[in-house]
Amino acid sequence: MSNRKPPFRADHVGSLLRPHTIKKARETAGAAKLTEAGFSTNDMLQQVEDDAIKHAVALQEGVGLQAVTDGEYRRSFWHYDFMGALEGLDLVERREAGVQFHGVNLRPIFPTITGRLGFPKDHPMLDHFRYLDSVTTLTPKISIPGPSACHFRTALTDIAPVAYQDPEVFFDDIAQTYKQAVEAFYDAGCRYLQMDDIFFAYLCDPTQRAEKAKQGQDPDWLISKYADTINRAIIGRPDDMVIAMHLCRGNFRSTWAADGAYDPAADAVFNQTDVDLYFMEYDSDRAGGLEPLRLLPKGKKRVLPGFVTTKTPELESIDDLKRRFDDAAQYVDIDQLGIAPQCGFASTEEGNELSEDDQRRKLELVVAVAEAIWGGVDR
Repeated sequence: MSNRKPPFRADHVGSLLRPHTIKKARETAGAAKLTEAGFSTNDMLQQVEDDAIKHAVALQEGVGLQAVTDGEYRRSFWHYDFMGALEGLDLVERREAGVQFHGVNLRPIFPTITGRLGFPKDHPMLDHFRYLDSVTTLTPKISIPGPSACHFRTALTDIAPVAYQDPEVFFDDIAQTYKQAVEAFYDAGCRYLQMDDIFFAYLCDPTQRAEKAKQGQDPDWLISKYADTINRAIIGRPDDMVIAMHLCRGNFRSTWAADGAYDPAADAVFNQTDVDLYFMEYDSDRAGGLEPLRLLPKGKKRVLPGFVTTKTPELESIDDLKRRFDDAAQYVDIDQLGIAPQCGFASTEEGNELSEDDQRRKLELVVAVAEAIWGGVDR
């Protein structure tokens, strides 16, 4: 029997390579003059984004996916744009180096907590979702950073509220802020919400764990708190709202920031959160083995192993992917699996080192694999 509601057997994390039209429009968006067409540059940028999103939706529909995103075309970062629009959180640009990735640094943007956190009723991504919903007949999905991003990506010295010196108060407010977000997206019509809670995977990296320990934060305690925080945000949601979680080890211009198998976090991720499905990076040895999948509880939860990489253009073979699913089936029922690329194609507006044609072929591939193994995307 076919299923027109998520989860689907083939899906993707969310972001897509930014088309040239958007890049060009952003370069000229700083001027405030009106054009002959009567649009301000900001209005023009939005129109360019609107048109590009329609094309992105057509791409996803055309390759056979059943859930579509806006490609995160209106964002610069996968996480900071959402975070910067929260109450009590500002983004500060500094001269110091940005977050270190493999051989390259992220742009020097730093979240700072200036007041008590909250989710504003006019958060711009609510309108981003509404527009996406208006241009597709399939399931619209929006991806937002998970609650852990507000903690992991904010230096302790950049947390101003005195109350947040007590981490329990800080985590309480993060959970409440995200609970408000879940409710607001539901009221906007969203029934498929993804939280990119990648820092569970970061806390599986020995170097990242050591850094947190150096700051006086027990990495295993953080894993537990991150699980509790997201669970408090999503527990009790309406039955017709599907929550997904994406886990990876960083994605910036085809580089990464962390290594390490999922073992330290797998139980918390699978069994301490009410998440419905998991997008898990599995395109390289940096992700470790498939053994942690054995901890997925039997039932309706589903994992979409990211055996298809978004970091390089080389196309994986269907036969090789089938063999990887044979391996995965040693640890988890094949009926609780699906397939997706390991991460987004453009977690930041710079994008990864592959072409739009490469991107399309990767999306076509995950659909082909779903058809070959399960008989369809919606099975």
